Amino acid sequence: MSHLSPFVTFLLISIVKLLVVFVITLTAVAYTVLLERKVIGRMQNRWGPSRTGPFGLLQPLADGIKLFLKEDMMPLAVDRPLFLVAPMIALTCAMVSIAVVPFGAVTRVQGVDLFQVSDLNIGLLVILGITSIGVYGIALSGWSSNNKFALLGSLRATSQMISYELALGLSLVGVVLRAGSLRLRDIVDSQAAHGALSWNILGGFQIVAFFIYIMSAYAEANRSPFDLPEAESELVAGYHTEYSSMKFAMFFMAEYANMITISCVATLLFFGGASSPFGHLFDGFLNLPILNAIFPVLWFVFKIFSFLFLFIWVRSTLPRFRYDQLMGFGWKFLMPVAMANIIVTSLVMALHP
Repeated sequence: MSHLSPFVTFLLISIVKLLVVFVITLTAVAYTVLLERKVIGRMQNRWGPSRTGPFGLLQPLADGIKLFLKEDMMPLAVDRPLFLVAPMIALTCAMVSIAVVPFGAVTRVQGVDLFQVSDLNIGLLVILGITSIGVYGIALSGWSSNNKFALLGSLRATSQMISYELALGLSLVGVVLRAGSLRLRDIVDSQAAHGALSWNILGGFQIVAFFIYIMSAYAEANRSPFDLPEAESELVAGYHTEYSSMKFAMFFMAEYANMITISCVATLLFFGGASSPFGHLFDGFLNLPILNAIFPVLWFVFKIFSFLFLFIWVRSTLPRFRYDQLMGFGWKFLMPVAMANIIVTSLVMALHP
């Protein structure tokens, strides 16, 4: 690449990075579905998918082909443009936020960081902004379907997501105060000095903020026990009742992509991102540049996997909330506790700068 101009080199590496991250994220979404079906099967003392491929490993491929080949039904009374654009908004917003996530240590080739698509100085703000736009996809899907179950589901989803977004945003203020930056690399670097003891959940005393974040994130992703928008026993299937084929698959993919994004943000803000829990203890053994590049990525993937397992565990264990309990929990409990956490964090930092 030495004969190429710096801009062309930057552009080519960025396009390759974008494609790799996009493919990996879509593959992770497909296999998170398989992981969920397998883990819940084991927890309920059954096998889960076991027929397609060895140990059921080709089940996501079979599901994808099935959804792609299904007849795409379009009810007569729907608002066609909005009905078509709603799943695209939901999936796009779920996928785009991965672009600002640093999923490894800083590794530069031709001046370009290999393990982050875009390093923005307001990366955290961008993720919060993009995920909050995702609610439009759900709201429009229910309204444009001209179906009372879909409308009820989208109304529930919209009010739930807007309510819990406040507590989620406030829970992150303590982390931002400690790091002094909204840039995700800076937040990760502020936790890298002494391994797990420097992580915000332990050394930063942000354990309360973490639990507020994780509970709000469950509600944001419409995951059990906060899956009121798609409560099958009450609303048929919620906001995607009238959707079929790939449009339904887009909503399905958006939910699991949101789970991955939530896990990435939790890892970056509270668990040191791609940094090792042992700090710099084993740095002497990792003198090879390739190992220095690979091990942080492996730590990051392990942390993401742990969060995804937690999502699935909670779904298979806890019953669904009643709707008034859901809204009361967000406004009357999580919001005040999040504000109290900001005040306490600010006081501690003022007294011990």
